[in-house]
Amino acid sequence: MKKIKFSKTSAEQILELKKHNIRIEGNFLKVIDTSDNEELSNYVNECIEIDTETRKKRLEVTRKVQDQNKELIDWKNKNEKAQKDLQVALEEANKAKAAAEKAKNNAEEDLDLLVKKNQNELVNKIVSTSLIVILGVGAITSGLYFYTIVTGNENQIIESSWANMFSILLTNSFSIIGTIMGVKHMQSTNDTTKKKR
Repeated sequence: MKKIKFSKTSAEQILELKKHNIRIEGNFLKVIDTSDNEELSNYVNECIEIDTETRKKRLEVTRKVQDQNKELIDWKNKNEKAQKDLQVALEEANKAKAAAEKAKNNAEEDLDLLVKKNQNELVNKIVSTSLIVILGVGAITSGLYFYTIVTGNENQIIESSWANMFSILLTNSFSIIGTIMGVKHMQSTNDTTKKKR
């Protein structure tokens, strides 16, 4: 690289910078011809040393910044991966929760159906048994009453028993109907309450 020789005046102006504690730096230092001016040579050499140190420090800072940037990028990538993993885990948890809720609802519906079936079977058994008892008692009492009429042996006890029996059977029939209606009403109320939940 060709060196530039400065005039005496230019050299003095450059040395004037030294008095103000100003240093020359960069590639300009490489092209100054200081062969015939010892003071300028000392100043340029001093500037070269300071410039070299400054460049080293800048390079060190740049490396540190680059290392920190690399660490930040790594941290960002890890953070993004963790967020994606968390999102996937949340979605799976929501799916599991929805499946559990559906299974719970299905189990409750199955239980309700089973309870209704058992209640209906119980009501049917009660009604059937009651009808058999009512018809049996009614048939026996009526048979006895008609027997006494046909044979001519009228009996006040059988006549009054027959009348009482029919009034009791009528009362019991209404009781059974009322019980059945109450059970049905209770079932419909429970169904409405569960639907509101």
